[in-house]
Amino acid sequence: MSRIRVVLHHNRLTLMKTASYYVIHICVAATVAYLVTGNLLASLTLSLLEPTVQAFAFFFHEKTWERALRRRAAAPVRAAQARSSSSVPVMS
Repeated sequence: MSRIRVVLHHNRLTLMKTASYYVIHICVAATVAYLVTGNLLASLTLSLLEPTVQAFAFFFHEKTWERALRRRAAAPVRAAQARSSSSVPVMS
């Protein structure tokens, strides 16, 4: 499997969430921009530019949180391993 396919498969849920967030964000941004500017071209430009940048930021934000949660879950295991490996048996 190619590297891109592996990355896409591994991040499928995050990418799906990012895509749905992107669509909702475009709709909201277009509506707000049109209400503020009254200009359809300006509202479409703004609604495509800003959510596109936000979608990339959201993806990396999700990956950072996933990594932090994995580290937090692994911390007690690492601490227990460190305690057990630091205790040296006493030989008589």
